[in-house]
Amino acid sequence: MFDSIRDHKKYLMGFLLILIIPSFVLFGVEGYTRFSEGGETVATVDGKSIKRNEWEQAHRQESQRLREMMPTIDPAMLDSDEARYGTLERMVRERVLAAAAQKLNLYTSDQRLARELQSNPTIAAMRRPDGSLDVEAYRQLLSRQGMTPEMFEASVRADLSQRQVLQSVQDSGFAGSAMARMSLDAFFQKRQVRVKTFAAKDFASRVAPSDADIEAFYNQNQALFQATEQADIEYLVLDAAALEQSVKLNEADLRAYYEQNAAQLSGAEERRASHILLSVPQGATPEQKAEIRKKAEELLAKVKADPSKFAELAKANSQDPGSAANGGDLDFFGRGAMVPPFEQAVFSLKKGEISNLVESDFGLHIIQLTDIKAPPKRSFEELRPQIEAALRKQQAQQRYAESADTFTNLVYEQSDSLKPAAERLNLTIQTAKGLHRVPAPGAQGVLSNRRLLEALFAPESTASKRNTEAIDTGSNQLVSARIVEYHPARTLSLAEVRDDVRARLVAQRATELAKQEGEKQLAAWKGGADAAALGASVTVSRDAPLDLDPRVLDAALSADPKALPAWAGVNLGEQGYAVVQVSQVLPRGEVSAQRLGQEVQQVSQWWSGAEGLAYYETLKARYKASIKVPKPGAATLAAR
Repeated sequence: MFDSIRDHKKYLMGFLLILIIPSFVLFGVEGYTRFSEGGETVATVDGKSIKRNEWEQAHRQESQRLREMMPTIDPAMLDSDEARYGTLERMVRERVLAAAAQKLNLYTSDQRLARELQSNPTIAAMRRPDGSLDVEAYRQLLSRQGMTPEMFEASVRADLSQRQVLQSVQDSGFAGSAMARMSLDAFFQKRQVRVKTFAAKDFASRVAPSDADIEAFYNQNQALFQATEQADIEYLVLDAAALEQSVKLNEADLRAYYEQNAAQLSGAEERRASHILLSVPQGATPEQKAEIRKKAEELLAKVKADPSKFAELAKANSQDPGSAANGGDLDFFGRGAMVPPFEQAVFSLKKGEISNLVESDFGLHIIQLTDIKAPPKRSFEELRPQIEAALRKQQAQQRYAESADTFTNLVYEQSDSLKPAAERLNLTIQTAKGLHRVPAPGAQGVLSNRRLLEALFAPESTASKRNTEAIDTGSNQLVSARIVEYHPARTLSLAEVRDDVRARLVAQRATELAKQEGEKQLAAWKGGADAAALGASVTVSRDAPLDLDPRVLDAALSADPKALPAWAGVNLGEQGYAVVQVSQVLPRGEVSAQRLGQEVQQVSQWWSGAEGLAYYETLKARYKASIKVPKPGAATLAAR
């Protein structure tokens, strides 16, 4: 079908114009846009749908954010079904909490939003020396995440409102010392146990399958002996990081960059200040606040009249216990070390100047700038490697942006070969043999990208061997690939897998024999037979499991202690079978007051989390939240 479209592209475009132009005339651009929106509904909350394209866009934004935070993160991890489903679950959670916030009339004020934005370290780093925000840098940061400042601030406001939904419930959850101690004593209870393991491998020598047995097992389990589909491919990568190696720098550009950025590249400026702090108690009345401000204004007048008395007045009046004894001296500090109002005032003063009253969450400050320590300007030769790296990256990204459209168009328009795109952009065609639809665990690089593999193994690609579309496989990286030779999935013949079939059959029967022997011995020991074969008694607990298999430990700690000795049989699957005897239950023992305090705090956090989760589940039911797509792995688990 796609071949036909390519071959008759001109006629098709003319036909589409005939259809599309009247549609715009009749319904307008907005109506036509609405027609193209949507897609499959993947979840619903409060009667409103979340469409697949919304989900995909949200996941792209989340992946981009994580790549910027963790540049070395494996792209395959971000592109996994589990990661995508996690994004959808977060979207549903946000919609549920948003619906609850709206119904409960929870709102975030402009003042609360401003405090949140001021406390954001990334935004704080964009402030100029005079304390004003570099708006252009702020816009660029958000545009890389597909947002405008208005969109970002609206999302922060919504997030703050949504936090209020669960916060009150979580804050009400607490665990007293008695309840926490009771729970923890039961959880960390000790038990004396004896264990006998019947390992499947010890029974393998008793299994001697015939040729007929092997053939029957093969016929009944052919799904275990499949050769998965494979492909030999060639592929082309346009990568901004690789383009850096081919960038040739101009000496004049290097020196111009140095002149413009020398101060910033040489290091951060530090300032030394002294202050007098008058604290404003939480819950102070307007009259009390007015009294404190009056005193602060009187002190301000004194220090401005005679700056030499600043230290003396700070010792006598400042309520900052850390600096008052030193005349209010705070020593040198850089940006980000102080609360925003204080920092803005300090970095707007000239040396020796005294500020007007500055109000922060701590109270009222009078600030004197006592010194400025600017790092020495580093020479051009000293900074040259750093400048070259920065300019290479800039020019490579610019070249990538200029080449991306060309790459995308060429691999599509000349879809029977990657050579035209390679020659036009001076790229190298790479090859790979035996590529699978599903990458090996831990695989990295472009050939582990989920979207690329889906495109390569799509029916039209395997049949026509045309180029895939240009696929974004990471930050500033595009890939196109084509199949050279396709090997479909097939069932391996018995002759090819006889040894594997025999090994699997022997393991299965050995496991059955181990279980039979274990169950037989368990019944005998319960009936009073000599249990010397169980071995020595050991004391175990959840925080001291020794080397017990987790399944054995769980059986030992779950056994009913009312009738000792208690017995349990544990199926270890392919490893065999285990018999556990619990002979004694021991108390946990004393713990230090410090550890008990930590444990009580931890239990309180668990309790609060459980309260919040329970309330969220109630909200999900109230607003009829449901996810329409299956959870990754659910189908596999259901089939077992």
